[in-house]
Amino acid sequence: MSAITAGETARLNASYGEVLGVHRRQFLWPVGLVVAVIAYLVYAFFAFDVPDLIAKSRLDRGVLLGLDSVAYKVHVEKNLRRDLVEVAVEGERTATYDEADLPDWVQVSGPNANEGRIDIDMGGGYRFVIEGEVLTVTGPGLQRPFVVTAGGETLSWEGDTPSWIELNPKKVDVKPSLFQRAQVTSGRILVFRYFWGWEDFWFDFRSPLHDVSAGALWSLAWSDERLDPEMSNAALIFHEFWTNEGWQHGDVFKALLETVIMAFLGTVVAAFVALPLAFMAAANVNPDPVSRFFIRRFFDFVRGVDMLIWSLIFIRSFGLGPLTGVMAIALTDTGTLGKLFSEAIENIDNKQVEGMQSTGAGALTRYRFGVIPQILPVFISQSLYYLESNTRSATVIGALGAGGIGLKLVETLRTGKDWENTAYIIVLTLIVVIGMDMTSGWLRRKLTGVGRD
Repeated sequence: MSAITAGETARLNASYGEVLGVHRRQFLWPVGLVVAVIAYLVYAFFAFDVPDLIAKSRLDRGVLLGLDSVAYKVHVEKNLRRDLVEVAVEGERTATYDEADLPDWVQVSGPNANEGRIDIDMGGGYRFVIEGEVLTVTGPGLQRPFVVTAGGETLSWEGDTPSWIELNPKKVDVKPSLFQRAQVTSGRILVFRYFWGWEDFWFDFRSPLHDVSAGALWSLAWSDERLDPEMSNAALIFHEFWTNEGWQHGDVFKALLETVIMAFLGTVVAAFVALPLAFMAAANVNPDPVSRFFIRRFFDFVRGVDMLIWSLIFIRSFGLGPLTGVMAIALTDTGTLGKLFSEAIENIDNKQVEGMQSTGAGALTRYRFGVIPQILPVFISQSLYYLESNTRSATVIGALGAGGIGLKLVETLRTGKDWENTAYIIVLTLIVVIGMDMTSGWLRRKLTGVGRD
């Protein structure tokens, strides 16, 4: 292959300049588009100050919160100022172990936990020992025990100091792994040990059914010997589960039901208000262009404002509660469903309507038997789809103050420590959404016949 000379290039340009120009533009515009996208991404990267966000991010905190969602920790705390030792699940006073009934991985020797020696098996070969104002750490990675002494204005330490020990005169953090941690300050020695699972999920720490196995519960439920003379054992088991203070199963279920009812009522109201309005907005039904114009603008107006904005407006107008959520869903979906239904009506086959008209049928009869059977699949399909979608929307609206499971979710987030409760509510919400999706799909197939064998 030989190269084209400058003279040949000039001759080609002079002879076929227009054709070559089109070819160059077709070649260059995709390249220009890619360059423009890259330039925009670079602009957005700096405009949104992504480098600063990355610098401020706390991945270690994110990992800890994620761990707290699927695991729980038991605190062993020695308060040096109050001369008090506590072993508690998540540090909760309502879930504090009695000194005579400590976990088997916490051993106390001496007259009592405060004056004696607390030997803590942290798992993985690590052992933390609290004695007086001293914490001693032994285990893998330590040739010599790490010893830190608290109680004074500043901390003092000796022994090996691997990278997982953070030293500061005011605070020492010992973190061999995510599941083993200790923190020492001048006022206290705090040891955490994590375990997989959700603590006290079935029964409260102080419940008589706490730590009872599933088999024992089953036997107890059918036993004639009652634990509580006021109710049967089966009723007691359900009562202890339902009134669990830490997980609030009863309150969470009621909130979930409230969210589903909010979505259901809002969607039903929207569907039945939108249907007659859709007839009035359809050009092949309503010949008056003025009324059609205003109805269509009404649809634009109510669906143009987001559901969250409507809910905020209704909360300010009518106060907190599920009614505001129902109104926000109904108003927004009236606009959306009205537009969809009116377009479906305009696309019907007019032969059915004309056939009925030829028999002398009135307007209502023509719409009932000529139009509605044609738009019924769209009516059912879209209404069920929005019912499923509104279950998710009702959760978000509830978080703003309309109640339901969304409000429960926000309450757990505000505490900043009950991440397992947050995960629990999210899992329940996902189960409800999946259930609504499967139920609405089944109903859709049954009512419209689409997808049936």
